[in-house]
Amino acid sequence: MRVLITGGAGFIGSNIADRLVELNYDVTG
Repeated sequence: MRVLITGGAGFIGSNIADRLVELNYDVTG
């Protein structure tokens, strides 16, 4: 599944992005 993360450079956004990548999501942002 593709996911767009806005604010991915921030603390919360980067942690969410890392977790989604671990769960095999296609993360953009």
